[in-house]
Amino acid sequence: MARIDVIMPQMGESIAEGTLSKWLKKVGDEVKRDEPMFEISTDKVDAEIPAPSAGVLAQIMVKEGQTVPVQTVVAAIETDKSAAGAAPAPSAPAAAAPAPVAPKAAAPAPAPAPAPVAPPAVKSADVAPPWRAPAPAPAFEGPETAEERLRRKSTPLVRKIAAEHQVDISTIPGSGLAGRVTKKDILGFIESGAAAPAGAVLPGAPPSLVPAPAPATGPSPWEATPWPGDRVEPMSRIRQLTAEHMIYSRRTSAHVTSFYEVDMHRIAKLREAHKKAFEERGAKLTYLGFIVKTIADQLRKHHVLNAAVQGSNIIYRAQINIGIAVALDWGLIVPVIRNADELSLLGIAKSMADLAERARTKKLKPEEVQGGTFTITNPGVFGSYIGAPIINQPQVAILGVGAIEKRPKVVTTDDGTDLIVPRMMTMLSISYDHRIVDGADADRFMADVKTELQSFSEGAL
Repeated sequence: MARIDVIMPQMGESIAEGTLSKWLKKVGDEVKRDEPMFEISTDKVDAEIPAPSAGVLAQIMVKEGQTVPVQTVVAAIETDKSAAGAAPAPSAPAAAAPAPVAPKAAAPAPAPAPAPVAPPAVKSADVAPPWRAPAPAPAFEGPETAEERLRRKSTPLVRKIAAEHQVDISTIPGSGLAGRVTKKDILGFIESGAAAPAGAVLPGAPPSLVPAPAPATGPSPWEATPWPGDRVEPMSRIRQLTAEHMIYSRRTSAHVTSFYEVDMHRIAKLREAHKKAFEERGAKLTYLGFIVKTIADQLRKHHVLNAAVQGSNIIYRAQINIGIAVALDWGLIVPVIRNADELSLLGIAKSMADLAERARTKKLKPEEVQGGTFTITNPGVFGSYIGAPIINQPQVAILGVGAIEKRPKVVTTDDGTDLIVPRMMTMLSISYDHRIVDGADADRFMADVKTELQSFSEGAL
């Protein structure tokens, strides 16, 4: 006889919370090991979470729609069916407090404004966004020193700002998880005049570090309000996270977009000649498959496009993990093809089909939408000529694929004659982070991508 705790799973090392969107079982139901028990929503994914053990669902601690930190106990399974109804139910408040978070939440906070510690009150905007490149977590062994406490309560960026303004971080109430002092907290503290004159500009700081004017009280004059006959419904969790992600990305990266016209005539001929053979091997040969293969090959040569920014450091990723945006009825998710540069075109085609199908049926595992190093989005599938996509943080580049269709093209024959002929053409766009990717870097990358697509080797199939 055993009582098994079911926890909110870890969505990735930088994810702090998840939303339990739907229970698939109710108290008293029998569950089999690995049978889906509930659905969760987190950054870019809805996923079904399987039961860790067979038994009877004895208790549910977290309601549908509730957002809780990872490792929170959300339910309990009784492996002895006869004891399921008689087992004492642990109190919900104790279960809702995850063990890893409780010690930090108990850390002393400054008297003027105690830091919020209740999990439901932690807003996703107050913790480090899941798309931010995570800093290595220090290992705490033995009593903490004053310096270790300072590092635990802040990030390198916050400590840098504090040093420039001679601010003692320990005096600032933190609004982040477990009282962590965020960039917003310290900039607000400085702007308030407690450490510097109001409106002071950080010496040598980029615009993103300049304190913003204090928000006006009351509703914004340009905020939308419903009119008679309008239908109002709350954003889904995935829509809220997408909105936060996009705004964060625009504020973080210096976006620049370049556009390239690519002749897909050779790709179209190769696809027509080999698609039947691919189908016989269980894969669909698409134009996007050729593009993913080409991008993966070129990222090996152009490392800065397969990178991330961490403070004043550049992280050059060793792995080439390509995310493919998939549009669903309930939102957009980006499953990741890991080590795409090691796969053949057939392997890429199979991976794309598998991930897309499991995304639509909510069968993706949480780790399958994490760890991307470069993203490809395909608005052309809906007929869009081209777009300028927003970078998927903490990556530094994203490729947009426009509609692939026949268009008039000027072709020069061997004797120098110019002819206008119909050719399969597309537009590709590359949005990149100008903080570390120069225009020349992005253009060299795209020039090589264009050349490889227009002269794709049959031996690479």
